[in-house]
Amino acid sequence: MSLTLGVIGIDHRHIYGQLGQMLARGCSCKGWYTQGDPQPLAGFLQRFPDIPRASDPGTLLDDPEIDLILIADIPSRRADLAIKSMRAGKDVMTDKPGCTTLDQLAALRTCVAEMGRIWSVDFSERFEVPAVTRAAELIAEGAIGTVVQTVGLGPHRLNLPTRPDWFFDDAAYGGILTDIGSHQIDQFLYLTESDNADVVASAVGNFANPDHPGLQDFGEILLRSDKGSGYIRVDWYTPDALPTWGDGRLTILGTEGYIELRKYVDVTGREGTDHVILVNGDRCEHIDASGATLPYFDRLIQDVQNRTQTAMPQDHCFTVMELALRAQASATRLRGLANA
Repeated sequence: MSLTLGVIGIDHRHIYGQLGQMLARGCSCKGWYTQGDPQPLAGFLQRFPDIPRASDPGTLLDDPEIDLILIADIPSRRADLAIKSMRAGKDVMTDKPGCTTLDQLAALRTCVAEMGRIWSVDFSERFEVPAVTRAAELIAEGAIGTVVQTVGLGPHRLNLPTRPDWFFDDAAYGGILTDIGSHQIDQFLYLTESDNADVVASAVGNFANPDHPGLQDFGEILLRSDKGSGYIRVDWYTPDALPTWGDGRLTILGTEGYIELRKYVDVTGREGTDHVILVNGDRCEHIDASGATLPYFDRLIQDVQNRTQTAMPQDHCFTVMELALRAQASATRLRGLANA
């Protein structure tokens, strides 16, 4: 038995992966709704031509057959939609960031506690990347000893002409650390097995886009927990010559070795994605991890059915977003930003 889905908001292309992964596991989708005609609409219709468009979100929220609502609306609107969905008796999978303010996060915590629903953020740079699955397996096997640090790099291509107005409004997207940085915070907590962390330092800047003062095109965070340290750098500087949207990398340092993930491209010339490099006392090798599984989606289906937390503990999801929001709020404002 699988789930019946509804989609509210397709303002970000991440909805393609959210919905596609669930459909691939046997779920069905009753319908989708979005305000207006956002840029991802054409791609959504091409990928999912047989799913009907609802006239209003209430049609989906009131449908007793729908188990799970997928949300990829404008980031600042996601929390409100998630709360409405949970109060209508639905579980939620939302695109990152799941919320853009600490007040929204507090309201989400209250709603989850009151309604007993699942609020899950699809941190796609972990959940949709086979290389991260393989790296986690290697760590569990003891390949690098105890993890003491992660260095997560999240470069992105700007694609300026295709971006909607909300992309340049930090109140709408939440800021670069809330948005992109939440990916790397999730991976740091997960791989170091940390329940929480301190934001030691953070910064944001706009160095290359003076015509768009609401855009933050650079950000960094230093995290520290009782299990280890993490450095995060995110940016919108991916050069046009790179054959993909970003050279996302993750280095995991252990007491007996290290693992490097080149998630989306290997600039040294190896073809494909999901490159894992393992170095320890016995091995120094490249591993093709493209065939590793993506367990998040199967586990989320089971969690909805069984009321469990195997895909991602609810507290972990809350903590990731809280750290991202606190890093954003306390960030030193570097060159090019208003009120720097």
